[in-house]
Amino acid sequence: MPRPPLPRRLLLLWPLLLLPGALASPAVARPGTRGPAGSPGGRGTGVCKSRPLDLVFIIDSSRSVRPLEFTKVKTFVSQIIDTLDIGAAATRVALVNYASTVKIEFQLQTYADKQALKKAVARITPLSTGTMSGLAIQTAMDEAFTVQAGARGPTANIPKVAIIVTDGRPQDQVSEVAARARASGIELYAVGVDRADMESLKTMASEPLGEHVFYVETYGVIEKLSSRFQETFCALDPCLLGTHQCQHVCVSDGDGRHHCECSQGYTLNSDQRTCAAVNKCALNTHGCEHLCVDEGTGSYHCECYEGHTLNEDKKSCSAQDKCASGTHGCQHICVKDGPGSHHCECFEGYTLNADKKTCTVRNKCALGTHGCQHICVSDGAASYHCDCFPGYSLNEDKKTCAAVEEVRRLVSTEDACGCEASLAFQDKVSSYFQRLNTKHILSARVSALRGADLGMAAEPRSLGYFPECALFVAIR
Repeated sequence: MPRPPLPRRLLLLWPLLLLPGALASPAVARPGTRGPAGSPGGRGTGVCKSRPLDLVFIIDSSRSVRPLEFTKVKTFVSQIIDTLDIGAAATRVALVNYASTVKIEFQLQTYADKQALKKAVARITPLSTGTMSGLAIQTAMDEAFTVQAGARGPTANIPKVAIIVTDGRPQDQVSEVAARARASGIELYAVGVDRADMESLKTMASEPLGEHVFYVETYGVIEKLSSRFQETFCALDPCLLGTHQCQHVCVSDGDGRHHCECSQGYTLNSDQRTCAAVNKCALNTHGCEHLCVDEGTGSYHCECYEGHTLNEDKKSCSAQDKCASGTHGCQHICVKDGPGSHHCECFEGYTLNADKKTCTVRNKCALGTHGCQHICVSDGAASYHCDCFPGYSLNEDKKTCAAVEEVRRLVSTEDACGCEASLAFQDKVSSYFQRLNTKHILSARVSALRGADLGMAAEPRSLGYFPECALFVAIR
């Protein structure tokens, strides 16, 4: 009978299937793969990682499939297994062999090792009778896709996939059985070879048919379809394909998932793709020993506290000698106490103010450090002089005092009328009483009278008379 026409999509695919290596298997990407924006993808660059599946192969081994051709089918199955991550937590594989009868060669829970699976596939032999495709699908649904046989339950959210390979027309009512299988959640792929009926393939396969129906002219090229199933079952890695749109770094999470990260000094924006510079000063990741100064756009610089200088590493600080550098702020004297430490002092006669830097002149009279025997008189800022109590005179040391009665003894009884002694005595007495009058301690007036003429402004308290010189001294 004439072969049915091929769908448009398969006609376009057909030339590729005839090219050696045209559909070679791409390498498998691993979780955590990082790739910059725009990094190339493609076959052979590890662009995908297979997602976990509960996968059941349904293979036609009727009499029309010659032994060599059946070997090609087993190679096709092994090549698909090679592209998968096999394991109890990854993809589980079962195989249903059918012709007029159906035989489950192994269940989903039988093998968790890729090599053991491939050896089991290699041991399968044809059944060599009719083509009961409907019965094979029903058996897979009833016995292979069950929890008891190793299929994972609905809560695991693991896809259930069946690949049926046939080269003939089904000899039973396959459409209704396939519809029930699809309704139960099984995704059906139909692969037709040589004399396979295209309409029957479409009846069995899931929608969209363009992605679930495959056809090859002979078993000799069926192996070429393994790469198509690899692309179908693997999750494409946007990080390696360069389609991630991450501004800085793309991180593959496996199963086609990824997330974006940012370079150091940046944080991920709310769109989860672009990055913004972070304030390292605010994040406390700057490493500055003292102060961090944010410069914006993710940059910063370090500074030091007063009294310290920034070291060559631009992060740590060293105490500086402010007394030596003249940056101490002391009004009078800076005293170094140690590395980076100092205090201020004042010159003699001054006191340090509350600011510990400036100085104020002190009143020595008030402080009692003047040294005056009797009276200290403040003349202003740090200036003073000494005075004596009434009846005393200030000695030549300007600090101690002597009683006034001693003035009388200044006149020597010997040679009292000598001109030199008289003049000296008069000078001393005049100077003495002038000082007393100036300081308002005593008021004195001295009158020197010669002969019998004597006049006094007030009654004298005492009178000194020297007849030899006719000299009188009145003390009021």
